[in-house]
Amino acid sequence: MVSEYDVNDMLVVKQSCIHNKGVFAKRQIPADTKLIEYVGKIVTNAEADRIHAECIAKIKDGDSAKTYLFELDDEHYIDGDVPENHAKFINHSCNPNAEYRYDDGSIWIVSRRDVADGEEITYNYGFELDEEFMEHPCCCGSENCVGYILHEEYWPRLKEVISRSTKV
Repeated sequence: MVSEYDVNDMLVVKQSCIHNKGVFAKRQIPADTKLIEYVGKIVTNAEADRIHAECIAKIKDGDSAKTYLFELDDEHYIDGDVPENHAKFINHSCNPNAEYRYDDGSIWIVSRRDVADGEEITYNYGFELDEEFMEHPCCCGSENCVGYILHEEYWPRLKEVISRSTKV
């Protein structure tokens, strides 16, 4: 069982039905509210590629490895695998109530709509439809869940890609 702890005056980390830990609203939150900054160590694209490749290799070996990489700009990522980054516990959803926004070199998680007291904060991670997409199944459970952690722009092509990739 995950121990519960406060992040700020709006958010708490606790057990999630989506995946392990999650971030939840401690009170009603209006739309367009900055909830939390995604923080961590700034790394180059090459370092992010190395971290990601190590994670994928562990997943293929049956490990439950994860990364907390967030693209910052064309040359850098934020490696959010640091203790002070509570935003890393925000889960993906195909029907999110929040989104990420870039603001002067920072990444903020912002509410897309009003969020109810006790509701889990989620955003779409925006993964690309690449050769590794099937390594990232979605567990959000929303009515419109597409089964994989993908940016919405790829949803229309998903059935076609799955059909091609499962043919033997």
